[in-house]
Amino acid sequence: MSAKTGKMQPRPVPTGRVSRAFRVGGVAAHLAGQVAVGGMQAVLRGTRPSLRELAVTPAALGKLTSELAAMRGAAMKLGQLLSMDAGDILPQEFAVILSRLRAEADFMPPRQLKQVLDQNWGEGWQKRFRRFDVRPIAAASIGQVHRAILPDGRDVAVKVQYPGIAQSIDSDLSNIASLLRASRLIPASFDLDPYLQEVRRQLHEEVDYQREGNQLGWFGEQLMAEPRFLVPEQCPHLSTDSVLVMRFMQGQPIEKAASAAQSVRDGIMRDLFALFLRELFEFSVMQSDPNFANYLWQEDTGCIVLLDFGATRSLADETPMAYREFLRAGLGLTSEVSLETAAGQLGFLPTDLSADQKTRILAMMTRVFDALTTGEAFDFADTSLAQEIQAEGFALMEERVAPPAVPMDVLFVQRKLGGLVLLATKLGARVDLRSLLDPYLGQSSYHSAAE
Repeated sequence: MSAKTGKMQPRPVPTGRVSRAFRVGGVAAHLAGQVAVGGMQAVLRGTRPSLRELAVTPAALGKLTSELAAMRGAAMKLGQLLSMDAGDILPQEFAVILSRLRAEADFMPPRQLKQVLDQNWGEGWQKRFRRFDVRPIAAASIGQVHRAILPDGRDVAVKVQYPGIAQSIDSDLSNIASLLRASRLIPASFDLDPYLQEVRRQLHEEVDYQREGNQLGWFGEQLMAEPRFLVPEQCPHLSTDSVLVMRFMQGQPIEKAASAAQSVRDGIMRDLFALFLRELFEFSVMQSDPNFANYLWQEDTGCIVLLDFGATRSLADETPMAYREFLRAGLGLTSEVSLETAAGQLGFLPTDLSADQKTRILAMMTRVFDALTTGEAFDFADTSLAQEIQAEGFALMEERVAPPAVPMDVLFVQRKLGGLVLLATKLGARVDLRSLLDPYLGQSSYHSAAE
């Protein structure tokens, strides 16, 4: 859902397009100044650094990170999306920025918060609560979360959207894209446009808190019979388009489970991977944001609390079928479709590959599938396979093999899967993935869920 606010400070959210564009312009001017000064100093030292080396200085990176975090909205969301989907192919310096944008956000000061709530609930809204904590318990890219007590004693979480975020999405993305390209932090060969388009679409959906409330209720119904998962109930009488009120759920960050017993860690990840497969193959609806903060772990009950359904995405009918064929081909369960064909249908193989490059990419996929056919639980604590795949990926990048432009459904499925793999690695979990996959590899049919 969001990041804890302990490291960040209250800073007003810039609400006007002009003021937001001005902040981006200020960063651009700062970068230009850094390049000019650094270039002159380098000449005096007798060296000739590249333009990117001049732009990527601690001062420049600090300025860029600070401004993206302060603007929130599209600027921060773009950084988060890039960090999950392209972090392995971007420069290490950019990873520093992205890691902070995943973890931290400034929050509104009390005066701005009151203005937002006055607009949504009217003046005197404080009477609707027995207690309302002004300092947020969490903050993210488009909103912050407060804890409150209703008059009947119910403990609730109040998710408040930052002002001006919905109206600034398109202009923010245009300005930030120009800045990132000009900064030379992104390689010239990296195609940023698909990410911009998807962030635009996703943000326009995420700022609709009524839609998120509906998804919250839908997932709650689907998982009602799953005792290990808890989904907070919405309070519709207090929710609006930009304020979402739901029952407060106790729990600790799921990363805390890293110190739990092996069986506990294994069980957490088994359940989360099983849910991922249900979303893909049964629901055709996926909560596509893999942020660790979207999960809480209740150590006493063993339950996992699911938070933040703003990034819920309905999948096209052909997406689960294409994944099923890919898995069947990779696991040797069919002779009708080759791994190359199945991978191509998902967009995993760029069309401009040489024969050697295609062979190497297919070999990478085969090594992953081989690990699933051993009959043993996959040990995420052993990162040797991941390192091997990453090294081969970097080698291909050196040959200017750009990441394939996969369909957006696939991009978000892979994004969610990548987040789960990162979490499983952090927990050092062991999961029998093959047993989870088997029910979906036969001739069973799939059905789409309603919005």
